Amino acid sequence: MSSTEEIPPHRYNAAVAGEIERRWQERWAEQGTFDAPNPAGPWAGPVPEDKLFVQDMFPYPSGTGLHVGHPLGYIGTDVFARYHRMAGRNVLHTMGFDAFGLPAEQYAAQTGTHPRTTTEANIELFLAQIRRLGLGHDERRRVATTDVGYYRWTQW
Repeated sequence: MSSTEEIPPHRYNAAVAGEIERRWQERWAEQGTFDAPNPAGPWAGPVPEDKLFVQDMFPYPSGTGLHVGHPLGYIGTDVFARYHRMAGRNVLHTMGFDAFGLPAEQYAAQTGTHPRTTTEANIELFLAQIRRLGLGHDERRRVATTDVGYYRWTQW
């Protein structure tokens, strides 16, 4: 082939892939695809008796986003959780963020902003990246070690 006119048109390209990805992610969010049912309370629904809890290692939201090592571990637990969900188990696969410690403090000092501000912004960035990867966490159950409802139980 000597010219671009001879190259057959392809219906699948990056723009089409992005649109397909966006539509699926919207559908998952609308339908609560990865939400684990509760046995009682406001999120109650039919609950399979066979339960499984899957927890990923908490990332430190102290940088400018996830690095390649984060999804490396998350993909394995995502596949594991999806397999068991499809097998009929009640799977709670959730995510958390370890925001206390030196990395968050150093990042805040480097950027000149309050640690809570940078931590909350970074958590939102990390969540957007995790969603973009299509990982199936129940976001209603996410936790950050900086949440008052979390750390008050670690200090009594």
